[in-house]
Amino acid sequence: MSINSHDRSITRRLAFSLFAAAVTLSTAASSFAADTAVLRVGDQKGGNRSLLEISGFAKDLPYKIEWSEFPAAAPILEALNAGALDVGYTGDLSFLTVYAAGAPIKAIGGTRSDAKTQAILVRQDSPIKSAADLKGKRLAGTRGGWGQFLIDATLEKAQIRIEDATFAPLGPVDAKVALVAGSIDAWAVWEPYVSFATLKDKARVIADGEGLTPTITFIVASDSAIATKRAAVQDLVQRLNKARLWSLDHLDEYARSTAELTKLPEDVLLSAYAAQRTSPIPIDENVVKEVQEASDRSTRYGILPKTLDVSKAVDRSFTAAAAGSN
Repeated sequence: MSINSHDRSITRRLAFSLFAAAVTLSTAASSFAADTAVLRVGDQKGGNRSLLEISGFAKDLPYKIEWSEFPAAAPILEALNAGALDVGYTGDLSFLTVYAAGAPIKAIGGTRSDAKTQAILVRQDSPIKSAADLKGKRLAGTRGGWGQFLIDATLEKAQIRIEDATFAPLGPVDAKVALVAGSIDAWAVWEPYVSFATLKDKARVIADGEGLTPTITFIVASDSAIATKRAAVQDLVQRLNKARLWSLDHLDEYARSTAELTKLPEDVLLSAYAAQRTSPIPIDENVVKEVQEASDRSTRYGILPKTLDVSKAVDRSFTAAAAGSN
């Protein structure tokens, strides 16, 4: 009897030792994995990389970031869809357009800017005075994104049928040239293009996105990165949120730093940042509802090919975790 008890005691101690060793090895393996994790992040010049660096939140990363610079959000989304990136940053409607096509991606965080910083511009000498004058005009904007949506929503608000104006699908660079040349009548765009056009080209704002668009930019991650690099992705979201809050208190420094990188005029960037007041947001029920309404309107406008369930396009756990850690 005593021998059996002794044996059981040895067995229990051995089992505990093996369990402790397994936990130690598991913890070490997890730490090693975190130390060697590599996040492939898509960015634009003067975007999140420069924000993290100027704010100081790029220091002491427990993982590596491989940055790739793109000229616009569309190729970032294409790279995410193709599995060439883990994380990117893009407008809400551009994200939904790619998600609707079956891309294995989710919105995991984001920021909101003042809706007035999405605007429809005309030349200084244009006879167009308000949205009511857009009937029969040629209007340029990005297809499948904020530009097209703002045009359609503005026309609807002004009680003008969408088909009673001509949509010209142009990116910001081509649209700016077309507006100056007079080959389009109006241009729907966002900051810093709005500030550049009004300060440097003397363009006029005749309508904006207030009450029409969520003006949300999403942090987007691939399903694969969410599953296999969650700790690193979570940390990046938290750092980006903190960096964005830092920028609100350091607009001059932020504008000066971005101007050096992008070669855009510092006064243009300062005007844009002051107008936008871009702030981090949680992906909560209110955001899902707001984006759902914009998504449904986009489907009605023909921008999105089908009705989407926005709640399935987002992963709320990243910003919920970030909120709980503050």
